[in-house]
Amino acid sequence: MSKIFDIVVIGSGLGGLVSALVLAKEGLSVCVLEKNNQFGGNLQTFSRRKLIFDTGVHYLGGLSEGQNLHRYFSYLGIMQGLKLQKLDENGFDMISFDDDETAYPHAQGYDNFVEQLSKHFPAERENLLRYVNGIQEVCAQFPRYNLTGAERYSEDSLYLNTSEFLQSITKNKKLQAVLAGTGFLYAGLDENTPLFVHALTVNSYIQSSYKCTDGGSQITKLLIRELRKYGAEVHKRTEVNGFSYDDAGNLIGVQARGGTEFSGRRFISNIEIRRTIELAGKDRFRKSFTNRIEDLKPTSSCFSVYLALKPSTVPYFNCNYYHYNTVGDVWNNADSKVASWPASYMLSCTPDRKDPVFAESITAITYMEFDEVKQWQGTDNTVAGPQERGETYERFKKDKADIFLKKLEEKLPGLTNNIAGVYTSSPLSYRDYIGNYRGNMYGYAKDSGNPLKTMLSPKTKISNLYLTGQTVNMHGILGVTIGAFATCAEILGSELIDERLSKV
Repeated sequence: MSKIFDIVVIGSGLGGLVSALVLAKEGLSVCVLEKNNQFGGNLQTFSRRKLIFDTGVHYLGGLSEGQNLHRYFSYLGIMQGLKLQKLDENGFDMISFDDDETAYPHAQGYDNFVEQLSKHFPAERENLLRYVNGIQEVCAQFPRYNLTGAERYSEDSLYLNTSEFLQSITKNKKLQAVLAGTGFLYAGLDENTPLFVHALTVNSYIQSSYKCTDGGSQITKLLIRELRKYGAEVHKRTEVNGFSYDDAGNLIGVQARGGTEFSGRRFISNIEIRRTIELAGKDRFRKSFTNRIEDLKPTSSCFSVYLALKPSTVPYFNCNYYHYNTVGDVWNNADSKVASWPASYMLSCTPDRKDPVFAESITAITYMEFDEVKQWQGTDNTVAGPQERGETYERFKKDKADIFLKKLEEKLPGLTNNIAGVYTSSPLSYRDYIGNYRGNMYGYAKDSGNPLKTMLSPKTKISNLYLTGQTVNMHGILGVTIGAFATCAEILGSELIDERLSKV
């Protein structure tokens, strides 16, 4: 193409779209390239039996007036367009165990959070207060999490461990498990997960929790609408498979499959960092950097079942369930062996549009290691590039779904008889549609023993190539949004970003 864009963004996940929009709002010419048939990365949805299923975004936090994600989305111009439903304020997340009939609530609002759990742990009220105060103290140290402000946290705080923090709060093993019960949101491991990962993840949900009533893809549609309003170009089914350099070694363009070239002055990669290095040329990075990336441990992947329900059969629950076989399974079940599968799962549902007392669909997600689907890793199946994986793969998924459904039946008696359709996704689905290495859910695992190893700068050794997405900063809607603003701060300057956000 003869046009030279100020910014070319590779990949249309949330990080890429937010980065593109922030820069387009500042008057830069922007082009976004997406390999799949649908924009949005983890925001993608799919439809079965005229029902919408989310692939990655099941609920959002911090979206009430004045809260952090509300302010970010307001700046981006998409907040007013979102169709949201607030989850149960007295228990938006419920933690449960096989050997315990009680479901323990995580409530919205810190005072309410303490109040609701104190009903089940009356002797632990003071410890619960210490917990919520500790979480808020950690979050207060991250300026961009709070939109603006000078850096305040000490490097020592990055080495605090979540499990050790919970043990210092209370000796009650059940309460420790309940407080760590939403660890599925970050694939928690007791020996490794830093406290800041736990705190930054759960804080916004405790502030407020909502689900997108028409699926998470509405966020994508609103961002695309805003991008086009500011003159940006967005292209799907446009897979980048090469970088172009001039004779002086400057990055000047990217080639898409089919031969089209997109020229630019700066480039932002929102795709998997290993793939970015491969496309850019491994020899253009320091060996110490590429070795560091190769040493990073991906978080676990998952196996999901999506259930279309018979009308007016399964009561709707306005919360998410995080269920564990035992208290001991709260930590480390991301690494659980096949024999104990599934050791835990996350369960959510959507209300029937005609009869909202009942659910019209259910999504259940559990951990699965990529090695279980390794024999099919040579296949690549998407809507944009369909490829059958074969009968053995379909049988594998059905067998896993049957095991999973048997477990869900214990939680929701009668569920199996009320299912109209069962659909599944495996680590291969997440790898192919989202582009994550080995289908991981949340990029690379943070380690409280060596937290700086997994903290990557948005700026690369190639002077006009930048990174964004969950690989660079934190995962999740809020984490990736913050990371996109950090990427834009490298291009526009932190002072300008602070000035813009201070007015929201």
